[in-house]
Amino acid sequence: MQKSLFLDEYMNYLAIEKGVSRNTLEAYGRDLNSYIAFMERSGMTGVHPITSDHVISFLGECRKRGLSPASVNRVLAALRGFYKYLIGERKVAVNPVANIQLAKVWMHLPDILNREEMNRLIGAPGSGDPSAVRDTAMLELLYASGIRVSELTSLKINDINWQGGYLIARGKGSKERIVPVGRAALESLHAYVEDARPCFLKGRNTVFLFLNRSGSGFTRQGLWKMIKKYALKAGIMKKVYPHTFRHSFATHLLEGGADLRSVQAMLGHADIATTEIYTHVTRERLKEIHKKFHPRG
Repeated sequence: MQKSLFLDEYMNYLAIEKGVSRNTLEAYGRDLNSYIAFMERSGMTGVHPITSDHVISFLGECRKRGLSPASVNRVLAALRGFYKYLIGERKVAVNPVANIQLAKVWMHLPDILNREEMNRLIGAPGSGDPSAVRDTAMLELLYASGIRVSELTSLKINDINWQGGYLIARGKGSKERIVPVGRAALESLHAYVEDARPCFLKGRNTVFLFLNRSGSGFTRQGLWKMIKKYALKAGIMKKVYPHTFRHSFATHLLEGGADLRSVQAMLGHADIATTEIYTHVTRERLKEIHKKFHPRG
């Protein structure tokens, strides 16, 4: 089958030339195999006859199978990458997914904290002991940079450029990007490195920036528990997760007038369509403000 052959070539391309992680490869492989099987059932025996309507039918089938909006978004991302490759290799002339934006409509708007809530959460640890100093630095950095949890926990001392005011984040597929860090986060980081981090080192050496009580690198699970604890302490009733900081970071930047491409670069999104979900958040926020404060809202 022609499509299956193209898929094998594409998966090899992702693994060898793009360095995509094994988990991502497996997810894309499942999604694309499901897509090919659907097209075969629909009588599409080659790549060329497939149109946008066929792809939309497949995405609708995904929803009927119970896939979440986020999972449908991932499927669409896999299809976009697949067809971008096929176009580049001159195996197809038309991209049937080029103008499909359904995933943005289906996607749940991410939960965010407003500025006042974020300030309360970041202030919750206080500064009474080394753990509080460390936790404040972690919360400040999550909000200041919008980096992922995995990127935060894998940060090394040398990934922070103190003079330049930025850090180097290593995202999906081991891709590196430079992310600015604001003054407040840099001050908290400096206090942690100078005063608190030596207390966790206990005479040992490690390259990791954030350490737990045993002197090892901080874990994702530890970060999740820490955020949950401080959200409760700050009196925040919303469900707060580590990714809430990333959502809030992007939304507050766009609300402040940042352009979409810059936010995309800071978040490390390969596809700007992923970043565009935050424009929906800001529009919903504006609607809420209008309804609350306009006399005829």
